[in-house]
Amino acid sequence: MASEAILEELEVLESIYPTELQRISDTDIQIEAEQDEELDGTPNIKLLLSVHYPESYPDALPDLKLSVVNGEISEKDLESLTKDLVSVGEENVGMAMTFTLVAHLREQLTKLARSNENEKVRLEQEKERKILEDEEARTRGTPVTAESFNAWKAKFDEEMSRLRAKEEEEKLKGLTPKEREEYKRSQTRLSGRQLFERNRNLDEGDESLIEEGTVSVDVSQYDRIHEDEEQEEGLTFSDSD
Repeated sequence: MASEAILEELEVLESIYPTELQRISDTDIQIEAEQDEELDGTPNIKLLLSVHYPESYPDALPDLKLSVVNGEISEKDLESLTKDLVSVGEENVGMAMTFTLVAHLREQLTKLARSNENEKVRLEQEKERKILEDEEARTRGTPVTAESFNAWKAKFDEEMSRLRAKEEEEKLKGLTPKEREEYKRSQTRLSGRQLFERNRNLDEGDESLIEEGTVSVDVSQYDRIHEDEEQEEGLTFSDSD
């Protein structure tokens, strides 16, 4: 049977919470607790506080349990709120504490609702910032480093080599065997500039590198022009056999 103290407190609570409180028995009640401040665009958080009064109440803590009626709240937040209520109850042992517990719970729900709203705003801003950064990166392009350029260059050269090989293959298909041989010889023949860059001291007698009709260049004469601009000997050209 409920103590006199419990019955008196229940009468007071029923007058304060005429619609929110439901008496299950003389020792068990349920009270709906809602945040005491509404936030625009956010549904209110409403919890159901179940209270079981032990025989020795208020000299002993009541059993408290929270469940969700409305709004978004995690199990972790429910556990945190329950522990917070127990802490407040311990500070009020020896006194009627149910009203204090409900008032405290309403305040905490308001703080939680504000925190959830701020987090939602932060996530939206973060999302917008990420979109802007991605767009800037897309329009700005990727900064070029020596490593990234070398990687691109190697890939580009490989692709160009593949394309040239394919073009070469297609071109050879349309030639006769004799034309194909002549074409291959022409591709291996060095030009005058290639010979010059390959060996500045090219020996005029090296007929293995010089095709018939190729003009040889005396490089020493070319160098003396730059040493003495007044000397007008010029370049000496000779036809190789």
